[in-house]
Amino acid sequence: MESWELTARECIRDTLARYTWSGDAGRIEDLAACFCADGELEIRGEAVLAGRAAIVARLAAVTAAPAAAGLRRIVRHNVANVRFTNVTRESAEVSSYFTVFTEIGLDHYGRYRDVFVPVAGDWLIAHRLAATDWSAENSTMVG
Repeated sequence: MESWELTARECIRDTLARYTWSGDAGRIEDLAACFCADGELEIRGEAVLAGRAAIVARLAAVTAAPAAAGLRRIVRHNVANVRFTNVTRESAEVSSYFTVFTEIGLDHYGRYRDVFVPVAGDWLIAHRLAATDWSAENSTMVG
């Protein structure tokens, strides 16, 4: 493996972490900055969101959801099994699993299928498919 690819992979891992940490903290603008300016978020079963403003508008509603009755709001995304399926100097295809814990415990889990591209020395999400495979009956995040 060449050094450019190692650098790309680490930049992508950093973007994945910034996305989850930002979302957990309710910093949706920072989360959206993990996408290209015209990046797309495709939530399975919904219309594709194109651009950072559309992503912020959709995800702000999720972060505004109140905590379960009588509990303090907690959100913790965990991304695991990050698999680089195709990496070139122009783009990278990445698959991973996510689990989300909230104040109710395990809230939901699923898969990300991402396409990353280099932008000004960083690797940002050009397209993300977020597919929830399961959600708790009393999920505080999945409607």
